[in-house]
Amino acid sequence: MNQPELAPLSEHTMIYQQYRDFCEAARQRHVIFYYVGYFSQHIVGAMADALKLRLEVSGLAGPTRRKLFSSFVEMAQNIIHYSDDALTPPDLDNHEVRHGSVCIGIENDHYYLLCANPIKRELETSLRQTVEPLRTMTLEEIKQAYKEALRSESPVDSKGAGVGFLTMARDASEPLEFEFVPMAGEDRSMFYIKAII
Repeated sequence: MNQPELAPLSEHTMIYQQYRDFCEAARQRHVIFYYVGYFSQHIVGAMADALKLRLEVSGLAGPTRRKLFSSFVEMAQNIIHYSDDALTPPDLDNHEVRHGSVCIGIENDHYYLLCANPIKRELETSLRQTVEPLRTMTLEEIKQAYKEALRSESPVDSKGAGVGFLTMARDASEPLEFEFVPMAGEDRSMFYIKAII
């Protein structure tokens, strides 16, 4: 049996250096949590447990911990429901496994959450129509819309009547930021959303 060919030592050294650079960049940007990969309910549950513990030992005030945690869960759920990169069949409504990333860090004395996942380009309009109005609503208006969304039935193409975005907007200290970046050569875009707590 032939032994697998080993990479030259210099290639290993380069990979280690790249990883050190990545870790150093994360440290300098005050990143406290980062995950990129496939999301499922089990994976989100495990990450939520770790994040909850991390926030508890950090000494953060209870309301800030609650807002960070609930926004993290909503971002992760959005990836599971809407990412266009899936290991499971597209028509599967339960036990989906989809790709994306979530990052939590500190910027200008505030915590931020940043989420990214690919979407079908045809979803851009409906997502924009859902998120853009939240940027100009008052907190009271967001809370009222949240209550109404909980009472209403979800649209056919939605898996939560926008409750996740309303939760993030309610917990954020500034308007949600979002962006669609077309993916070269594909009929998809990368959807980014950021919440500052």
